[in-house]
Amino acid sequence: MKGVCVTLILLVAASFARAQDIAGDWQGTLDTDMGQLRLVLHITKAADGSLAATLDSVDQNANGIPVKLATLKASKLNLDVEAVHGTYDGTVSSDAKTIAGTWNQGKALPLEFKRATAPLKTEHKPSKPSDIDGTWLGTLDAGGTKLRVVFHIVNTEDGLTATMDSPDQGAKGLPTTSVTRTGTSLKIEAKNLNGTFEGKISADLSSIDGNWTQNGATLPLNLKRTKDEAILEPKAAAGSRETISVPRGRNPLRK
Repeated sequence: MKGVCVTLILLVAASFARAQDIAGDWQGTLDTDMGQLRLVLHITKAADGSLAATLDSVDQNANGIPVKLATLKASKLNLDVEAVHGTYDGTVSSDAKTIAGTWNQGKALPLEFKRATAPLKTEHKPSKPSDIDGTWLGTLDAGGTKLRVVFHIVNTEDGLTATMDSPDQGAKGLPTTSVTRTGTSLKIEAKNLNGTFEGKISADLSSIDGNWTQNGATLPLNLKRTKDEAILEPKAAAGSRETISVPRGRNPLRK
């Protein structure tokens, strides 16, 4: 019996060791005051058992953010992401399929990672242009303050994608989460900004009239095709890539 017990203990220990192998890709979503940010954690394991990791912030087009230190002790995972002044403390599940924990970056936010079976695509191969591919310009009138908004729409092998500019805030290339077209209806979501544009494409494909909604505020936004890149230059540098935001009420796009 003693031999059987020892064997069982060894089997359980071996099973636990395998379960705690966390090398691979993990995905999670951070709910912030500005909306949702999708994160991808890449963990590798060296021959000596030490861990190394990088972090992608998909909705901010920030890939390969270095993790200064990654440690796993008794199912407790700790990450030091010095590059963005952030840390993560999580607990690996017994089957090593999830990591539940807290992201700290000036504020503590819950963050759960799950093993990635189909990693999020951060790059899309271009495809034959659609009839709405191109640059679209509109102006938000937020209580007397006018701010231009630009969408760059591109068709890819994975469907329509778009980036967003706020020229008057000096913000360019802001990623969007999804672009959905159903007939003449177009919807562009930017979860990292907690914003959505919904509009109708005109029959002559020269305009898309609709609304921009962000943080509970909805403002009219009518887009026109444009090829004049000069008019997209900022009139005033009032922000950065991460500052575009519509607070509640009729306020301009800013934090």
